[in-house]
Amino acid sequence: MIEQKWTQKRTFCRVCEPACGLVATVEDGRLVALAADRAHPVSRGYVCNKGLYGADLHNDPDRLKVPLRRVAPGRFEPVGWDEALADIAARLRAILDRDGPGAVASYTGNPAAFNSLFGPAFGGLLGQLGVRTGFSSGTQDCANKFAGSEAVFGTRTLHPLPDIDRSDLIVLFGENPAVSHLSFVSMPHPMQRLKDAQARGARIVYVNPRRIEAAAIAGELLPIKPDTDVYLLAAMLHAIDRGPGFDAAALQRHGRNVEALRAFIAPWTPERVAPVTGIAAETIRALARDFAAAPAACAHLSTGVNMGRQGTLAYWLLHMLVFVTGNLGRPGGNFYSQGFYARSTAAGANGPRAMVDGPFGRMRQPGGVGIALPGTLLADHVLNPDAPIRAMFVNSGNPVLSIAGEARLRKAFASLELLVCVDIYRNATAEYAHYILPAAGAYEREDINLTGLGLQDQPSVQFSEAVVSPAFERRPEWWIYGRLAQRLGLRSPLDGLDGLDGEAAPPELWARVDAMLRSRGQSMAALREAGVLLFERTRPETFFDEHLPTDDHRVDCCPQAFAEAIARMDAIFDELAAEPPGQLKLIGKRDAFMLNSWYANLPKLKAQGRDHNPLFMHPDDARSRGIADGERVRIANRFGAIEAAVRLSDQLMPGVVAMTHGWGQGASPGLSVAQRSPGVNCNLLLPSGPGAFEPISNQSHMTGIPVEVSPARAG
Repeated sequence: MIEQKWTQKRTFCRVCEPACGLVATVEDGRLVALAADRAHPVSRGYVCNKGLYGADLHNDPDRLKVPLRRVAPGRFEPVGWDEALADIAARLRAILDRDGPGAVASYTGNPAAFNSLFGPAFGGLLGQLGVRTGFSSGTQDCANKFAGSEAVFGTRTLHPLPDIDRSDLIVLFGENPAVSHLSFVSMPHPMQRLKDAQARGARIVYVNPRRIEAAAIAGELLPIKPDTDVYLLAAMLHAIDRGPGFDAAALQRHGRNVEALRAFIAPWTPERVAPVTGIAAETIRALARDFAAAPAACAHLSTGVNMGRQGTLAYWLLHMLVFVTGNLGRPGGNFYSQGFYARSTAAGANGPRAMVDGPFGRMRQPGGVGIALPGTLLADHVLNPDAPIRAMFVNSGNPVLSIAGEARLRKAFASLELLVCVDIYRNATAEYAHYILPAAGAYEREDINLTGLGLQDQPSVQFSEAVVSPAFERRPEWWIYGRLAQRLGLRSPLDGLDGLDGEAAPPELWARVDAMLRSRGQSMAALREAGVLLFERTRPETFFDEHLPTDDHRVDCCPQAFAEAIARMDAIFDELAAEPPGQLKLIGKRDAFMLNSWYANLPKLKAQGRDHNPLFMHPDDARSRGIADGERVRIANRFGAIEAAVRLSDQLMPGVVAMTHGWGQGASPGLSVAQRSPGVNCNLLLPSGPGAFEPISNQSHMTGIPVEVSPARAG
C-alpha cells in the first residue's frame, strides 16, 4: 500500500482585494497546486487565473533563495543572515549617527498591502529610528481616494460601495471589472454579479476611453476622452440641479455647504464640457436624468480616473452624484461595509491634512492612512544636494520601473550608500541593492485578508496558516525587521523568542488584529479555530447615523480643502480645450496576464503572443500616420521615447492609444524569463519630478498623457 504524502489546506489569494478562497495541495512539504475553494462562504468556488498562477509564482526557480550581498555592479554573492543583518545594522547606524533619520527613507510596494504583519514589524522599526520619509505604490494607484473621502466624510477609511445586487442603474468610471475585479470593492467574481444585475433589468454603464472586456460581457460603454471624467461628473451634477433637482430631504438632513456645491457646478454646463469630454451634451443630460430618476442608482470609479490629474476632485464629485440623488445610504445605492473592526472609520479620521510647500513644490502633507510622499519625487529626494537620502529600504516593490523617470531613478539608487531590498525576486531595483533579502511568499507565512477591511460587499475575515514552511533561507518580513531591530539594539517583537524560525508569528504582532476582532465580539483564537468568520452585511440606511464620523453626521458637499484644486481645474480645462486636433493620448491597459510586475517572470503568461506589450491604436489614427498593423513605431513626448510594435484596435476611441505596464525588465538578470521577453517600460513617457502629481493627494499623473506616434523607420 502506497503511503499518501499529500495534503490539502485552505488558504486565500493574496493578489487583489477579494482574497478569494483557495485550496492548496501540498506534497512532501511542497506547494504543488492551488484550486478554487468551492466550500468558501464568500468566493464560493470562484478564483481568477492570477490566483491559480500563484503556485507557479511560488515555485518559480528564479525566486530568491538566500540573502545576497553585492560585491560589484551586477555581481552578488550569498551571505548568511547573521552576517547580512549585522552589516546592514552597522552601516545604517553609521548613517543615522552622521546624518540623522532624515537621511533614511523607505519605499513600499503593492504586495505589502496583502501582508497583514508587514506593517507592524516595518513600521515599528522605522518609528524607533525616527524615519519619516516614506514612499509607496499608493501614489501610483489610489491616494486620491483617501484624500477625497477624508474631505467629504471626515475620514480616509470610508469608501461607499455600489450595491450592485439591488441597483437599477450602475455607472462605473475608469474601471474594468472583468480584468481588475473592482478595486476598493472586495467582491469575488464581480462580472457574474453584473451579469445577474443586467438579467433582472438593471442598466450598467462603463465610462471609459476603451471598449473594455467587461462591456462585452454585461453593460454598455460610454466613451470618454482620457482624464476628463471630472468635467463629466460636474456637468451631470449641473444637469441634475437644473432639473429634476437635488434630493431636498437628503441635503437638508445630511448635507453641509450645499450652496457652495451649487456655485461650483454652475459654470460646468453639458454644452461647455462636451468638446473636452467627447460626449454630446444631450448624452450627458440623459445619463444625469436617468441617474436621478432611477429607483436606486449606484456609482464607482477606479484607477483609470485615479491616475489622472484630478482624481481627488473626481472622487468628490462621484460622492456628490450619489448623495444629491438620495442614493447614499439607500438599498441599491452606495453603502458602507463595516467589516470586522467596529472603529474602522475612526481609524482614518486623524491624519495630517495640511498642504505644505516642500523643496519640490506644493503637496499634501504625508502621514496617516493612504497619504505618502509623491512617488514621482523619489529621485528628487534621494538626489537633493541640500538633504540627500543616504540609505533606503525597498520592500516588495520595483520603483525603478513602476515610477516615471527611470533614468533618474537609476541614478538615484546608484548613489545610495545603503540600499536594502526585501523581495521574492531580484528585480530591476534590486540590481542597485547592497543587500537583497529573500522574503517568504504568500503561502509561506501566516496571514489574514486585512486589505478588504471596510471594502467588502460581504464582510468576512479569514486566517491562513503558512501552507508550507519557508523554503531555503527565506523569511517573512516580520522576522527580517524584527531581527534587524535586535541588531540595532531596539525593541523587537522577537525579543525573548529566539527560537522562532519564521513560520508562526509572535503573539505581539497579532495583538492589533485581536483588538480589532474583539470590537466585533470575536478574537484571534476564534478566528484561528473557525478559519473564516462572516459578519452581517451592513444595512445601507445606517450610513449617516452610525458610520459617518463627522460631529453633525453630515457630509461636506464643497470642502474648503479643495479650493486650490478647483482653481487648478479651470486651468486644466483651458489646456484641454486648446489641444490641437488629432492629439494622441496614452492610457494604461489592464491585462489579465500581467499584474504590475509581479507576474512578469512566468513562462505560461508569455505564450500566444504575450511576450511583449504592444501599443494599441485605433485604425483611423494609424492610417493617418501611415502605420500598418504589427509595424514598429516610435512613441515619444517631451518626457521620453520608446519603440514598440503597434496593434490596431477599434476598441479604442480615436485619439487614444494604450499600453500595458509592468514591462521593461531587459536589464534584470535575476528574472530570466522577463529578461528574455522584456517588452518596454511605458512609464518612460510619464511626467516625473515637481509638477507631475496632483498636489492635494500626491497622486502621480499616469493617464491621458500626450504622445506622438510615428513609424520607427522615420526615426
